[in-house]
Amino acid sequence: MEGFGLVLIILLGVLFVIVATAKFNLHPFLSLLISAFAIGILAGMPLGDVVEAVNGGFGGLMGGIGLVIVFGTIIGVILEKSGAALRMAEVVLRIVGEKRPQLAMSAIGSIVSIPVFCDSGYVILSSLKKALANKTKVTVASMAIALSTGLFATHTLVPPTPGPIAAAGNIGAQNYLGTVILFGVIVAIPAILVGYLWAVKAGSKIHIDQSEEDALYDYDEVVSSFGDMPSANKSFAPILVPILLIGFSSVITFAGWEGPVFSFFLFLGSPVVALLVGVLFAFTLLPKYDEETLTQWVGIGIKEAAPILLITGAGGAFGSVISSTSIADLIKGIAGNEVAVGAVFIFIPFIIAAALKSAQGSSTAAIVITSTLIAPLLPQIGIEGAVPLALIVMAVGAGAMVVSHVNDSYFWVVKEFSGMSITQAYKAQTMGTLLQGLTAIIVTSILWFILV
Repeated sequence: MEGFGLVLIILLGVLFVIVATAKFNLHPFLSLLISAFAIGILAGMPLGDVVEAVNGGFGGLMGGIGLVIVFGTIIGVILEKSGAALRMAEVVLRIVGEKRPQLAMSAIGSIVSIPVFCDSGYVILSSLKKALANKTKVTVASMAIALSTGLFATHTLVPPTPGPIAAAGNIGAQNYLGTVILFGVIVAIPAILVGYLWAVKAGSKIHIDQSEEDALYDYDEVVSSFGDMPSANKSFAPILVPILLIGFSSVITFAGWEGPVFSFFLFLGSPVVALLVGVLFAFTLLPKYDEETLTQWVGIGIKEAAPILLITGAGGAFGSVISSTSIADLIKGIAGNEVAVGAVFIFIPFIIAAALKSAQGSSTAAIVITSTLIAPLLPQIGIEGAVPLALIVMAVGAGAMVVSHVNDSYFWVVKEFSGMSITQAYKAQTMGTLLQGLTAIIVTSILWFILV
């Protein structure tokens, strides 16, 4: 099938994924696979080619990004369970200072959420947030907003968080992960600052009735209750070492340096090897080496990675089927001015991700599904290379911030662990994430117009 009929079939396939996931709560893994098969069959592809495209797309994407996602989640679990995440928080607090408690919580959240899922990060930092609020005499609500928005920004924008890694793999940017990390940090900083400013402005007007237990939280006692935490160097190493290796590899590639030493660092800087090195550094954080840490903790990381892997693989199958149709020729004919099309296109992934996030609640699912849907279109409209693809990942991540409300598990974590009412959580969390998402897409579009 060609022309308008093919476009209609693909649009219906995309609509099915969105409605089945958001309205009928069908797991994205199944909705993407069903849609992939349906598009291939209705488009008139030979049935054997449909199966080959699905298998090839699923396996191809897993081969490129699967292990990276698994290693990233294992690092996050070890940082969480070993107390390293709390050590990082304590170090950041000492650097930023107690005179700016909301800014300290925003910074703590943004760093901890790079390897640790934001839900888990909020839970493990909740006691620290309450104790610091009591010590500095600021409202608990302002500290809650600062922490939640800080966690949320890097959760959706900065690898090695699984969502942005999966998005990079889906759109073919896995070899540009250093660039994606760089732009993730650049775009996340304004989003974090907006969250901080919203925490100061809105949080000061939200009064939360603290329980007697919460009112007794003492900062020094809370920190001491964490027990023997790992050293700062050991705690930061599993995150910083892979990022530095990936970044240095990108510099070598950009500069065109050659030689055995540079080849070795290119090897170390490949995302799979760099994240594996991060896992090895994470093993130094283990309090003991036994079945609990080496099997159960690692098993938890693998379990957390499984849904993301399946959705990402199904997304690869979906994109492979679409790419196997004649849609590419049609898009080439429509595209015409690639620069103009690209300038407009940067907002499309933002809108799709925002719609998915608001409808079904999961930022990670919104990121993975959106990047899957747009991946086949990017080469056809001339969006390729490190910087353009990295900015597409940022646009997807920005959309996945908009908005956190009652269908999002993170919304309830923030509400329950801060003591806010639903109305207060809407004002604090939902509005804060809206402002963050809009800030991120504005910064991303400005970078696009300057650099692309």
